[in-house]
Amino acid sequence: MGVPSSVSEELEAFRPPLTRYCYSMLGSIFDAEDAVQDTVIRAWQHWGEVENPAARRSWMFRIATNVCLDRLRQMKRRALPMDLTAPVPQIAEPRDTLPAESWVWPAPDYLIGFRPEDPAESLVRKDTVRLAFVAALQKLPPKQRAVFVMREAFGWSATEIAALLGITAAAANSALQRARVTVSRTDLTSQSSEPDAQSRDVLDRFWQAFERYDVPALAALFHEDGSLSMPPFVMWVKGRPLVREFYELTRPHCKGSRLLPVSVNATGGLAQYAPAPDGRLRPWGIHVPEIRSGRIAHVYTFIHKDLYERLGLPESLPAD
Repeated sequence: MGVPSSVSEELEAFRPPLTRYCYSMLGSIFDAEDAVQDTVIRAWQHWGEVENPAARRSWMFRIATNVCLDRLRQMKRRALPMDLTAPVPQIAEPRDTLPAESWVWPAPDYLIGFRPEDPAESLVRKDTVRLAFVAALQKLPPKQRAVFVMREAFGWSATEIAALLGITAAAANSALQRARVTVSRTDLTSQSSEPDAQSRDVLDRFWQAFERYDVPALAALFHEDGSLSMPPFVMWVKGRPLVREFYELTRPHCKGSRLLPVSVNATGGLAQYAPAPDGRLRPWGIHVPEIRSGRIAHVYTFIHKDLYERLGLPESLPAD
């Protein structure tokens, strides 16, 4: 028997907020999509047990929370390179990597309910899906993480959170306060403020300089203490002189690349297609600059080909 269309539509309406929630909990859009699919299946199997439509939101999020907590018991904490090591003291070709499941990965805006073309209709508070913020969440114990996300990102009350997690409101408030202390100790200064014309201008200039592969122009866009990282590579670089050296080192690989605009984590990004031996341009990495006060504080370059598919990007581009 097929799923009734009314039930199917209601379940699908939950998918974007559930994906954002699971992404915040798990730090990976790939794991988040799997968790949401598991949640939807479980909800469909027991849909008739919840007769009151008003109760379905908390019920769906309770299922998603249990799915995420089960997964987190079997996972190591995801992170960004800056959470794991100090910046390299000198430039060398990056070699050491960690498995994909070690890293926080970006999330396409459309999957988490962010609508840059109509911010009033977005489901997302931008600061709660920035990459640095999502990485900070991964430092919280799983139940604290759930409390913090539900309160800070979704605006749920302590009473609602307590009912969802099966704890008292006092326990929810206590967990929230501990989570806030932990997050407050995390360096979130690299995060962009609300996007504005200045930030878009910096992104455009980065785009143009990269396609020309004008290293002095690229380096000049960074703050003096600006930095860059390239998951799954462990190494990261800090300081404008070393940023410039790094771009010079990667010139043979990157020169001749083309960039396409993408929207991830409520901020602008650029998908790089680098020259390949077959004469085509092939996916390399998704650049996500964090811009502060008119300059780049950090550029994440996420090297993960599956991100291109999630973003609806082509498999290759012509070299010309």
